[in-house]
Amino acid sequence: MQEHDQVPLPDWQELPPDEMQRRAEAFRAAIARRHTVRSFADRPVPRALIETCLAAAGRAPSGANNQPWFFSVIGDPALKRRVRAAAEAEERSFYAGRAGDEWLAALRPLGTDADKPFLESAPWLIAIFAQRRGGATPDEARKNYYVSESVGIATGFLIAALHAAGLATLTHTPNPMGFLNRLCGRPETEKPFLLLVVGYPAAGTTVPAAALVKKPLAEISAFL
Repeated sequence: MQEHDQVPLPDWQELPPDEMQRRAEAFRAAIARRHTVRSFADRPVPRALIETCLAAAGRAPSGANNQPWFFSVIGDPALKRRVRAAAEAEERSFYAGRAGDEWLAALRPLGTDADKPFLESAPWLIAIFAQRRGGATPDEARKNYYVSESVGIATGFLIAALHAAGLATLTHTPNPMGFLNRLCGRPETEKPFLLLVVGYPAAGTTVPAAALVKKPLAEISAFL
C-alpha cells in the first residue's frame, strides 16, 4: 500500500429511515440498562468472549490511525491480589485527605471507600494504557496525537461491547496508577488510563440511587 492510497468504502450498508430509528431506539434502550457495579461474582467468563470485545474496541477511530492503546488483561488470581493491594494503598491515601473535601463530597452519594474487593472477585481486570509513541504497525515509534481522546473512545467501544455481551463493568481509576506499569510489565512511555473490572454482578448486587440520575437530553445537547 502506497501513501495516500484510497480504497472504496468497505462494508457500508444504508438503511431505510424507519430501520435506522428502530436500531437507534434499540441501542438506547440496551445501553440504558448498563450500570456500574461494585460487587462481582467469581463466576468465570470465557477468555474468547473478552478477546472478541477487545477486537471491537480496536476498531475505534484514533488520531492519525495510530491506535495508541494497549489492553493488559489480568486473570491470574495472584496478580489480581497484587493489583488490589497496590490500588488500595493509593485509595487509602486518597480518602484520608489527598482528594480534598470537594472531591470526597462529590463521591459521598455513591458510597465508595478505599476497600476494593472487586479487584479480586471479578474474573477479569483490563488495565488500559495510553501510548505516547507508536503507530499503526508494530515497528513504528512515532509520536501519537490525540492520545487521551483516542483511548477514551476505544474504552467506550469496549464498555459497550462488554455490556452487549451480557457482562457488567466498573471503571476504576486509583490515583496515581503507575503501579500498573510495573505489575503488567508495560514501558514508561505508556500511561495507565483506567482499570476496567469485568464480570457478572454478584447475587444481590445493588447500585447507588444517585447513580441512576441522568441528565435529560435537553440538558446535554442543543440543536443549532
